[in-house]
Amino acid sequence: MSNYAGKFLTATAAAFMMMSSPAFAQSADWQKQVARIVASKQTYPSAAQMRGDEGTAKIKVHVGADGSVEKTEMVSPSGSSVLDREAMAVPGRAGKFPAPPGGATTIVLPLTWKLL
Repeated sequence: MSNYAGKFLTATAAAFMMMSSPAFAQSADWQKQVARIVASKQTYPSAAQMRGDEGTAKIKVHVGADGSVEKTEMVSPSGSSVLDREAMAVPGRAGKFPAPPGGATTIVLPLTWKLL
């Protein structure tokens, strides 16, 4: 995490905002674990901080049966191109997730940047 970690708030770990498919087949524990991993890799880009950019982007992450990140899609942009690029990059920095208990799946994660 960047040295700005204490200066912003992330809501990635908000499990109630996550969705997975098929039909919430993945366990809540797995979803929380993925959210924690993603949150640990999320940074607040300095360009966005300098411009005062804040927002929430929702991304859909396609996770293979082995936990590999196969694809990431933007579901809902944050309103900042800098933050949206960061949102799309975060899952790739996470490497592999734990294998989903129900096999290959997708999970929608909100990533929030808020200046404190």
